Amino acid sequence: MSLTPLPEDWTQPVTAFMAHLRHEKHYSEHTLTQYKTQLIQAAQYFSDHAPTWLEVSGDQVRRYSMKLRGQNYSPRTINLKLSCIRSLYKFLKLKSQSQQAVVNPAQGIRGPKFQKPLPKNLDVDQMGQLLEIQADDALAIRDKAMMELMYSSGLRLSELVSANLLDVKDGEIRVLGKGGKERVVPVGGKALNALADWLKIRPQFATLEEPALFVSKLKRRISPRHVRARMKEWGLKQGVSTPIHPHKLRHSFASHMLESSGDLRAVQEMLGHASLSATQVYTHLDFQHLAKVYDSAHPRAKKQKDE
Repeated sequence: MSLTPLPEDWTQPVTAFMAHLRHEKHYSEHTLTQYKTQLIQAAQYFSDHAPTWLEVSGDQVRRYSMKLRGQNYSPRTINLKLSCIRSLYKFLKLKSQSQQAVVNPAQGIRGPKFQKPLPKNLDVDQMGQLLEIQADDALAIRDKAMMELMYSSGLRLSELVSANLLDVKDGEIRVLGKGGKERVVPVGGKALNALADWLKIRPQFATLEEPALFVSKLKRRISPRHVRARMKEWGLKQGVSTPIHPHKLRHSFASHMLESSGDLRAVQEMLGHASLSATQVYTHLDFQHLAKVYDSAHPRAKKQKDE
C-alpha cells in the first residue's frame, strides 16, 4: 500500500463523514476512531488505483478484499473494513449535490463468512457472587453501585459513564443511548440502595459543579477504561470463574429478564435496541423456549382436539 501522504480528495470525504457520525449520529469516540482507521487504510490502497473515492470501482474493492485475505486479516476484520467503506459511500450519496450519481462500489461485495459467537452471560449465582462485595472503602462502594446499576438496568458502558446525577429519579434512570436516543429504564431496589450508599460519600470525590453520577479519584467523570479495569479486578477478587467486563453485565441483565418474563418486546425497549432481531441474537434464546412462548401466547397456536 502507498506510504505517501493522502491528497485532500481522499481525506476530505473521510473528515466530513467523521463529523457527520460525531455530530448527527452521536457515535462514540471509540467507534469514530475505528471508522477513521479503516477508511484511511482503504484510501491508502485505492489512491494507487483511482484519483478519488467517487472513481473507485467494484473490482478494485473486490481486489482490496482479496489483498486483506492474503495478509491474513480475520474474516471479522475484513467484514468490518468493507462495512466502513459501504457506510462512507452511503454518506457521500446522501450529501451529494452534483448531477453525478454516487455509486457504492462496495455494495453487494461480501467478505468471508465467519461464525459470530454468541455473547456469554453470568448465571444468577455467578452474578450474586460478583455483587456480594464487602463495601468497606469508598472505591468499593462506588464500584458496587456501578455494577449493581449496570446489571439492574442493562446499561451500555457508554451510558453508565455518561450518566449524570439528575438522570436518576423516582426509581428510574434516564439514558442517552446510541444515536442520541433517550429512554427511561427502571432501577431495582438493590441498585437504588447501592446508589444511595455511593451518593453519601460522592462529595469526597466530586466538586459541587461536577454533574457526573460516577467520578474517579481525579475528581472528574470516570472513564470507560477505568470502569473496565475495575470490573475485571472485582471479578478476580470475588472468585468468579469467567472474566468480567461491562458488556457481560448488560448481557446477563437481558438474558435473566427474558428467561423470567419471556417478553421480548419489553426487553428490547429496556436495552434500547432498534430491532427485535438484535435482542434475539443478544439473548441467544433457544428454540424450545421460543416455541413454549408461542404455544402459550398465540391465539391460533393450540392444536384442535380430535372430533
